[in-house]
Parts: sequence; structure tokens; C-alpha cells
Amino acid sequence: MRKRASTASAEEPGEDRQFVAAIARGFDILHAFRAEDPILGNQELAERTGLPRATVSRLTHTLTRLGYLTYLPRFGKYQLGLAAVPLGQLALANMGVRRMAAPLMRQLAEETNASVSLGKRDGLAMLYVEHVSPRTAVALQLEIGSRVPLCVTAMGRAYYAAAPEEERAALEAELEERHGGDWPRIREGLNEALRMLPRLGFTVSPGDWNPTVHAAGAAVMLPGGEVMALNCGAPAFMLDRERLTGEIGPRLAAVARRLESLAGGTVRAA
Repeated sequence: MRKRASTASAEEPGEDRQFVAAIARGFDILHAFRAEDPILGNQELAERTGLPRATVSRLTHTLTRLGYLTYLPRFGKYQLGLAAVPLGQLALANMGVRRMAAPLMRQLAEETNASVSLGKRDGLAMLYVEHVSPRTAVALQLEIGSRVPLCVTAMGRAYYAAAPEEERAALEAELEERHGGDWPRIREGLNEALRMLPRLGFTVSPGDWNPTVHAAGAAVMLPGGEVMALNCGAPAFMLDRERLTGEIGPRLAAVARRLESLAGGTVRAA
């Protein structure tokens, strides 16, 4: 299992005296939980965060005392506690772009019979902050709070292609270190996104993340330079590459431009 890059590792001696590494390590623990892995033990948390087992034990004890984790004696493991819920709800409530995006996303999902999501970067992943599924039996099993890899998904590639050059360079260095021998293939997909986004307004991931899923992605430039991204995807048998590039991508790009207009953002120059 690949470990998550520790937030605390950002601190080097003398680099940032205002940075509190102990707090960062606590958030590393909370960020290790996923919708698909809601229950984790200290060993699993140590593997995911790269923190020593003894440090993890102290952090989980403290976070449990504060209510941010709940200990499950039956399993000898932890899950996120109720104290974490208001923080996420408040963050989402303060994200006005979600309210503007939701009706546009709903309309696109119903008209294309595909799932539509809005996300923002979370390390080397994209975090879903809004998600709409079509009213069909066949839909992607993802929801708000899901994380998908930045480097091989349509949403992540759209974000990467719209990000400032210095951020892209930092991402590339971290991705190369993380993925090793897979980096040349990953870089090829990112380079394709760099070519596609300015020219077409969208990117694609035809099975690159999951061979059974095809998706298009589009960046959303918000006021102040914040970058978010949309995706629209469906099972591959419902969404071939021709439809992906000829219909879904252009329609998703149009939704992104409409959302930018509503939010008062600007489109990055090609």
C-alpha cells in the first residue's frame, strides 16, 4: 500500500518556524481515512502516513479523546468521530460554488445519463465536493468526499493542465517520486491534457484510471485564481471514445464556462 505524503514532512529545520508539525501529523491521521476504508488500525495508519507506530498511537489516543476519532473495540480500530462532521459540513456550506454548480451538473447528468462531479485538489488526489448521479441503475459508485487520483483521472488532468506552471512542476516532481517506473506513462497522459485543454476546453481519461470507466474533465477558474475541476463519466460500455470527445467533453466544457461566469471567475488564457 502506498503511503500518503505526510503534511508534516513539509517542515524542515529553520524553514518555517510558524509551522506546527504536531498539528500537521494529526491531520495526516484524519486524512488517511477514505470512504472505501472507513475503519483503520494503528498499523494501517502508520503505513499510510509514514509516521512511526508509537507516534500514531499517541495521535489516535488524543484524537479519540477529542472526539475526532471513535475507537471500535470489536475490531481494535478507529473510524472518524462525530467531532469531524461539523468541520466538513461547514467547509462545504461555505463553498458557494457548489450551490451554483449543482443545477448545472444535475441537468448534464440527466441529459447524458452520466455521473458529474466537482472537485478540488487534495495532495495528489482530487476530492469530490459535489456529485450528481443520473436516475439510472448504472452509475459510478462515488459520492461527496470520494478521492480519485489526480494524475490518471479526467478531473485531475484538467486541474493539472489549468494549474500555474510552478504548481505543475512541483506536482510532476512528487508524482515521479511516488510512481517510479509508471511515471513515463503517467506523464504522457498529463502532456496530452496540456495539449487538449487549451485547444478543446476539456481533457479525457478513457479507462486510464479504471479500465471500465471513461470520463471527460474540465477546469473551472474561480475568482482569486482558485482552480477546481469537473468531470463527467460513465461505464465504458455506455461511453465510447467517440462520444466522449464529440459530445461529453464539449458539453462539460460549456458547463465549466457557465459556472465560471456565474462565479465571476476568468478563463485562463491558452
